[in-house]
Amino acid sequence: MDDSSGLSRESILEIDLARESENLRKVEAALFVSGKFMNLKELVALTDLNPLLLRDVLKTLENKHKGSGMEIIQREELWKMDVHPDFVYMVNRLATGQSEFTKSEQETLAIIAYKQPMKQSILIKIRGNKAYDHIFKFVEMGLILKKKSGHTSEITLSESFYDYFNVDNSEQENPLKNENVFSEVDNLTKLKKEI
Repeated sequence: MDDSSGLSRESILEIDLARESENLRKVEAALFVSGKFMNLKELVALTDLNPLLLRDVLKTLENKHKGSGMEIIQREELWKMDVHPDFVYMVNRLATGQSEFTKSEQETLAIIAYKQPMKQSILIKIRGNKAYDHIFKFVEMGLILKKKSGHTSEITLSESFYDYFNVDNSEQENPLKNENVFSEVDNLTKLKKEI
């Protein structure tokens, strides 16, 4: 045991292993999400790792992914995580350009998220009759809650919405009103009112 710090060699080793594991996870996440080749400068800016340590982490990731469905590709001083060539055919079938929600559904859901709680009748005025189908789909998926309120319904986000989109719901007010993601919603709402 090191008397000056009070840490044993085992404790120091555990700390080092935890730090190394965290560094691997950081770099892996950055490469996974980027979907493009990244240079050392970009990776250092994202991960806050020094370039020498980053090179070691990249090498470890290359070895870790050998023989798996993913691989780390290095071209000169650029790195990228990609699907192993053996599985490109399968990924191409999955990535046909269709997202889980149409653009129209995404816009409807964004308005609900931004304006909630809101009356269904208001949403229909903003989005048109197609929003009835969107609401039905969102309720079926458990993303929104619909409660009868007079001649219309009140629509709010469910807890499943926050889990599904990995959005924090810890604020007292609508946490999505602080997100820049929905800044276009106000413009869309104003435009619809003008029409």
